[in-house]
Amino acid sequence: MAKVHLCIPSSSSSCSTQRETYTIWMKSLVLNSNGYTVYDSNGEVVFRIDNYDSKCRSEVYLMDLRGNIVCTILRKKLLRFGLWDCYNDKDSRIPWFKVGKAFGFFNNDYIYDILVGTNEAQSISSSSHRMEGSVDNLEFKIFDGKGRIMAVVQRKLSSSGVALGEDVLFVTIEPHIDHIFVMSLVAILGLIRRKM
Repeated sequence: MAKVHLCIPSSSSSCSTQRETYTIWMKSLVLNSNGYTVYDSNGEVVFRIDNYDSKCRSEVYLMDLRGNIVCTILRKKLLRFGLWDCYNDKDSRIPWFKVGKAFGFFNNDYIYDILVGTNEAQSISSSSHRMEGSVDNLEFKIFDGKGRIMAVVQRKLSSSGVALGEDVLFVTIEPHIDHIFVMSLVAILGLIRRKM
């Protein structure tokens, strides 16, 4: 049977053939620093962001446990509605993907468009994805260009069903989706919502 979703290539791709879950704590492990920490289903730290200077910087780095940069996230300052470029190679001058606010959204929903495959060297055609969710928190879904769910981000609940707090999230990633791609999108929404 053919794959439902294709892994979006990155220089340090991290895909799985199974559905994966992560817990994100919107806090840095570094004292007096902003960022977030990502734990896998075994409770091991797998990704992190540490902003040493201030909240909502215009340049942040998604790192693995060892501190290796797996994605650089840059905010474009010249555009009024916000545009974020993500690079998976520190030497690259062409973004891996871009995120921008979609026009025509209404009520309490937010919608962001994601253009993937802007790097011609990656030998994939450009494709458009979308993030949709609630403006009040960091709960959202990521959809591919055909409307299929790639990942779901929601508040984490305890085993008894009690929400653990606004800064603790539970992420479910569908098979064959790059985990770095999803974690970068969570970081962008965290920056937009001024959570880190």
